[in-house]
Amino acid sequence: MFSHLDAQNRPAMVNVGDKAVTKRTAHAVAVVSLPPELAALLRDGEITTKKGPIFHAAVLAGVMGAKKTSELIPLCHLLPLDDCQIEIKPDRDRAEIEIHCRLQTHAKTGVEMEALTGATVAALTLYDMAKAVSPAMVIKQVRLLEKTGGKRDYHAT
Repeated sequence: MFSHLDAQNRPAMVNVGDKAVTKRTAHAVAVVSLPPELAALLRDGEITTKKGPIFHAAVLAGVMGAKKTSELIPLCHLLPLDDCQIEIKPDRDRAEIEIHCRLQTHAKTGVEMEALTGATVAALTLYDMAKAVSPAMVIKQVRLLEKTGGKRDYHAT
């Protein structure tokens, strides 16, 4: 049974009122494939366009996205984030950018949706800032790599 459905199969927020507050972490990644004309602009670990340094903006947007997850995903709980780290790893040889979002909270529910949202919003910001150079970028993967706390931990293989 899906946790976000009530006994009558209607959407419902999961009641976490009786759960204990525990430390929760999550790590998500988004992978963006760059077209050749954009990959050629990658220098010193950054891409700078007329709009400015793309990665700096993407990091800030990723943090904002993680913080606003409950406003974007209807049944997500509002969580206090203890830490949010966005790391951008360019790979010039593969013409790809990996965007990692690592989160920590002390809460009654997991923080994986916030990590996925943070990585995704950072990837979308990268796209927005670089589309004038080439709209041929592909956000080809967004996935959860790890979560800890709660009933069970998860580690992607």
